[in-house]
Amino acid sequence: MLDTAFKPLIALAASLALLAMPLHATAANSTPGNELPIEDVQTFAEIFERIKRAYVDEVDDSTLLRNAMRGMLSELDPHSAYLDQEEFRSLRESTQGEFGGIGIEVGMEDGQLTVITPIDDTPASRAGLQSRDLIIRVEGQSTDRMSLQEAVNLMRGEAGTELEITIQRRGEDSPREFTLTREVIRSESVRSELLEPGYGYLRVSQFQNRTGEQVRQALARMEADAPLDGLVLDLRNNPGGVLQAAVAVSDVFLDSGLIVYTEGRLADSELSFSANRDTAAPDVPLVVLINGGSASAAEIVAGALQDQRRGVVMGTESFGKGSVQQVMPLGNGDGLKLTTALYYTPNGRSIQAQGIVPDVEVVRGRLEVTESSRQLREADLEGHLRSREETRERSAGSERLRDDYQLNEALNLLKALNVVGQRRSAAG
Repeated sequence: MLDTAFKPLIALAASLALLAMPLHATAANSTPGNELPIEDVQTFAEIFERIKRAYVDEVDDSTLLRNAMRGMLSELDPHSAYLDQEEFRSLRESTQGEFGGIGIEVGMEDGQLTVITPIDDTPASRAGLQSRDLIIRVEGQSTDRMSLQEAVNLMRGEAGTELEITIQRRGEDSPREFTLTREVIRSESVRSELLEPGYGYLRVSQFQNRTGEQVRQALARMEADAPLDGLVLDLRNNPGGVLQAAVAVSDVFLDSGLIVYTEGRLADSELSFSANRDTAAPDVPLVVLINGGSASAAEIVAGALQDQRRGVVMGTESFGKGSVQQVMPLGNGDGLKLTTALYYTPNGRSIQAQGIVPDVEVVRGRLEVTESSRQLREADLEGHLRSREETRERSAGSERLRDDYQLNEALNLLKALNVVGQRRSAAG
């Protein structure tokens, strides 16, 4: 028998359940699929009452109910969450591209707080944090059983303040400790330069509202003197961002065809995006670099260009985040982040937990050239005969090429594609 103090809690839980019930789910037309399990509602009320009566510390009703809502969402998937007012504000700040922190995108992988990617030119990237590092402590607190949003709140803060984190790198026995100074993170999403004359490099670090426009501007700058013979689109360690920005970047290189579509339970979650004819770079030979830190919107771009056979995808398998989250304000000022759909590439491939497999796999490495490995050439011999042709100065190339093996391989592939294309044109 339940005591009299417990009965009002059952009534409270039942009332909450009825309020959550769809308007059309009346006794006359309810079906087994939308009937509420009254026994589970009673169990919820029983747990609520026992916590109130027996937990070591006193907990108010509002805190218990909010914790229940957090748990309800966190058990759905790693990206759905209940956001209080501070968390909701923090999320809005991050989508606007400016916040105080160390500059990492994090997520949950197998229940562990994991670095998805460090953002370019931030304290995290300069300190050497890497994709798939496990964050095991933040400010001395264990991240075990810590929610994703709680960890984000701990890591963000005023610029100039210090943050201590401990990470466990895969393949290493001992954890690493870092003390980083927070900065105002203003993430510029697009950078560009010429690797060599005629060969461009376009780095997209994340997808923000203006990323598509910035990509078009960067291409125009690189092509100001002469058309490009090839372009490397670098999406490595890109955690994603705004869906419309991913569509806009894909549209820069495609003049027709499907880019991405989404499928969910509700009609308004089923969307489809296709390329427009107004295309900035429809014919430039293209290599797309991805790795395990390429996620979400970055995977949309890579998948679209791969399925449309617009470019060669090179690197390592991407992260595999193919779900769509909607952020919804609640009446009390809090927010709800809810997964509502899944992304699919033009050929119908689901990105979720699958990722994008590169056409050419090139693992991360370091390019080292030593003097002893350089072979002797005719031009090195004392008194060699000089060519009658005017000596041409060779470009030293971009500094990026010195230490980036994957980027070197991408450039070599672009050059090979050009040679093949020229020979086919000559034969035709």
